[in-house]
Amino acid sequence: MENQKINSQNSTPMSSILVKPIITEKMSIQGDKLNRYGFIVRRDANKIQIKKAIKELYGVDVLEVNTMIFTGKNKYRYTKSGFIAGRTKAFKKAIITLAEGEKIDFYSNI
Repeated sequence: MENQKINSQNSTPMSSILVKPIITEKMSIQGDKLNRYGFIVRRDANKIQIKKAIKELYGVDVLEVNTMIFTGKNKYRYTKSGFIAGRTKAFKKAIITLAEGEKIDFYSNI
């Protein structure tokens, strides 16, 4: 019975680990100067899975993966009917450092 257990981390496809790239002015500068790129990733993904997903999808060598978890924040706004309370979404961000000479071009498909 133990041999038939399915590991949920191994069954997730690599494309579902990366949610979307972070395309901001700050990340563009880091991509040009420091060879670092940012991605929003699934909250349950670990550094090894993120590294494998980047290598499989973009075909580049990853030197380093740094991750950060951002918690959702409470937000309030005042309307005619009173205060409305909401919450921003929690997410995980990964900063990828590539090997020297490697590049990821996010704009090639446009």
